[in-house]
Amino acid sequence: MRRRLMTLGLVALAVAAWQGAASLESVDDLTLASPVEVVEAFGDDGGLLLDNAWVTLVEVLLGLALSVAAGLVAAVSMHLMGALRDAAYPLLIASQAVPVVVLAPIFVLAFGYGIGPKLAIVALICFFPVTVNLLDGLRSVDRDLLRLMRSMGASRLQTLWKVELPASLPFLFSGMRIAATVSVIGAVFGEWAGADEGLGRLVLLGLNQLQTPRVYAGIVLLAAMAVGLFALVSLAERLAVPWKGEQTT
Repeated sequence: MRRRLMTLGLVALAVAAWQGAASLESVDDLTLASPVEVVEAFGDDGGLLLDNAWVTLVEVLLGLALSVAAGLVAAVSMHLMGALRDAAYPLLIASQAVPVVVLAPIFVLAFGYGIGPKLAIVALICFFPVTVNLLDGLRSVDRDLLRLMRSMGASRLQTLWKVELPASLPFLFSGMRIAATVSVIGAVFGEWAGADEGLGRLVLLGLNQLQTPRVYAGIVLLAAMAVGLFALVSLAERLAVPWKGEQTT
């Protein structure tokens, strides 16, 4: 309860500072909309904002699911085959040096203006944290447990399924929490490159049309989406890895 009250207090302080800055005479209304104006934008354009938010949320969820599936396959494959890990790991790191703003138009040209480019961009952004964290988790399993499984005659796949994967779940969820927050950024970049709907497109149109309150309302929704996804992954971790909470108490 104390932690929640502190969080609410910090949010209230940030909103008050935002309102104070927006009320300054030197601040142009076209540059910074006040919280009051953002609330009014929700009242005036609530339906439009929520409809586009749903489109972006679907893109984020599907892209995140693709990244988790691909990251699971990639991390397990690199863990089981050391040669593949040595060859693919530098490429995995190098993939993060390519700016998403450069790749987004290329994906649009390749997949069209549908949902495909958005899923590809979200999956690409989320793939790295999921894969790297899971791979680190698989490689950090207690060696005594591995020796015990070998002494009991367990096969390599049995050891992976019964010991290594369960032990690496906290690492997987850590990567998923990071991926959940950055996935929203990927969806926005994809919509900026080319889309007919979505919060990213709505924010871009608002910038071009000088509808500053609507722009900030869209940003608030995007931030809330990222926080909600982070909380959802944390809840899933509590259900899937109950022993982690017992170890920290």
